[in-house]
Amino acid sequence: MDVALLGGSFNPPHVGHLMAALYLRSVVGCDEVWLVPSFNHPFGKPLAPFDDRVNLCRAMARDVGPWLLVSRAEASVGGEGRTIELLEYLLPRHEGVKFRWVIGSDILADLPKWKAWDRIQQLVTVTVLHRAGYPAPEAIGPPLAMVSSSEIRKLLEAGQAPAQLVPRPVLDYARAKRLYGLEP
Repeated sequence: MDVALLGGSFNPPHVGHLMAALYLRSVVGCDEVWLVPSFNHPFGKPLAPFDDRVNLCRAMARDVGPWLLVSRAEASVGGEGRTIELLEYLLPRHEGVKFRWVIGSDILADLPKWKAWDRIQQLVTVTVLHRAGYPAPEAIGPPLAMVSSSEIRKLLEAGQAPAQLVPRPVLDYARAKRLYGLEP
């Protein structure tokens, strides 16, 4: 089985994440795509509570299909939220699964800061998706939506509901939990 691990803060998840998952499933041919919200951000970025971000991902995945799953593995790993720690946790627990780690081309400049990047590449296939505005020779696919969670948070904090950028179930959950300044 080929499983794509789409990690991130998912703070909140948005249509760019959904497009990436659909691309991985339908073009790359992954059997499953796991959304893996980070428990802690390795570079200290403030995050909504982990359980809420997991539930936001579940809300987004609910209507997509059984191939799009949400993993809480980062909660079990703990640590600093490093990819290598996650992979070292997952691999022995899922023998026979071929994992691929998926990043956007916008992350390439940060890779020198990653712990054990060389080891990550030895353990799993790394797939780089073309994120709009960040062309890179190693990136595959068309440019995915030019949208970011930080942009969405700014819009929400300004009282704007970016319905074209965030799946409706995600906004509904965020509103019900009063996340990102939303009111029910």
